[in-house]
Amino acid sequence: MAETTTEQQSTTQNTTQRSRNRRLSSVQIMFAVILSVGLMLALQFSSRIQADRDLQRIHDQVVQEIDFLEQQQDDLTDELNYVKSDAYVERWARDEGKMVRESEVLVLPQPLDSDAIAQSTPIPIVQFETTPPEPENWELWWALFFDSPPPSF
Repeated sequence: MAETTTEQQSTTQNTTQRSRNRRLSSVQIMFAVILSVGLMLALQFSSRIQADRDLQRIHDQVVQEIDFLEQQQDDLTDELNYVKSDAYVERWARDEGKMVRESEVLVLPQPLDSDAIAQSTPIPIVQFETTPPEPENWELWWALFFDSPPPSF
C-alpha cells in the first residue's frame, strides 16, 4: 500500500507541475493581447491604404475626363464663334452657295472633249413595274373556293 500511495503522490505532483506549466502568466497574456491588437491595427491600416489607392485612381480618371471635356468645350466654343462670323458666311456662300460679289463673275469649268460632252447627255429613264400584277377577279374567286392556284389557260 505504501507503494500505491507514493505512486499516487508522484502522479499528483506531475499533474500539478503540468497544470502550473500550462497556466499562462500575466506577461504572456499581455503579450498575446498586444499582439492581437497590433495585428488588427495592421490589417485596418493596410485596408485603408488600399482604399486610398483606389480613390486616388478614381480621382485621376475624373481629372483626366474633366480636362478632356474642357478641351472639347473650348473647341466647340471656337467653332461656334467661327460659324457666327462673317468669314464663315462668306466661305459658305462662295463654296457651297455658288454666290459671287457684284464685281465678280462666276466661272464654271466645262469639259472640252467630245467624249466628255457625249457623256454629259442625259440618260433616258426606263419605266418598269416594281409591284406584281394584280390578279383578275375570277382568279381570286377560284382561290377562295378551291384553295388552290387557278389553272393556266
